Amino acid sequence: MMKKIQSRFGEIEYDPENILEFPEGLIGFEELRHFIVMPNEKEGPLFWIQSVEDPEIAFVLTDPVGFYYDYKIVPDGHERKKLGIDDNASYHVLSVVTVPQDLKVTLNLAAPILFAPDTNRALQVVLEGTTFSSKTPLPTMEELDALENKIHSDG
Repeated sequence: MMKKIQSRFGEIEYDPENILEFPEGLIGFEELRHFIVMPNEKEGPLFWIQSVEDPEIAFVLTDPVGFYYDYKIVPDGHERKKLGIDDNASYHVLSVVTVPQDLKVTLNLAAPILFAPDTNRALQVVLEGTTFSSKTPLPTMEELDALENKIHSDG
């Protein structure tokens, strides 16, 4: 049975079975537990998640590995339990994207989101003692090309 919510994107119809559940919410939004993934209008690495509880709240997420190839986060036993997955289950690491007024886009690599497709659960984790920043600038196309070339030349 489809449901509808009003949002900044207008009225959205969604299937409650496809709800993305954050058992602990997101940092600063702990009370918001249920989100829907917005269908992507354009091809590209960014996508929106919209809060079901609060029509004003939506976040842009991306897979940071597309920009930072060495970024690897592995959920520990405690995190896997919250996600409802075992050691063999697949998961994705996502980052919250911030687009400020000056359009200098940043990724929050210090607090990634672990997403388990099997359970449709997600968890935002704060990395302890990381060198990654919560405001990591999105690399420019030139930087990405340079990185790509370096990877291929390192063999």
